[in-house]
Amino acid sequence: MKKAMLTLAIGSAIFLAACGGGKTATNEGTKTAASDGETIAMKSCISCHGSELQGAGNAPAINNVGSRLSEAEILDVIKNGKNGMPPNVVKGADAEAVAKWLATQK
Repeated sequence: MKKAMLTLAIGSAIFLAACGGGKTATNEGTKTAASDGETIAMKSCISCHGSELQGAGNAPAINNVGSRLSEAEILDVIKNGKNGMPPNVVKGADAEAVAKWLATQK
């Protein structure tokens, strides 16, 4: 019983740490060549949404999110979070680049 609880606690900590990660090498608010939405999304979103953004566990598929949400709505979710997604997983120009790219995914 104690072993199962310890495993659950450690697994939860790893999962939450992976979803909360997402820091990028660029400065917040600074647009650079590294602000490529697809590249940033593939680094910051796959830990929760799956390697092809197809959805994993409790995280929904976002590989076709552009067919459901506008760029502004996607950016709002990135900035403010929604359901189990924490806010500000990516920030500034990187968040805008990710939202722009995700909006094209239909």
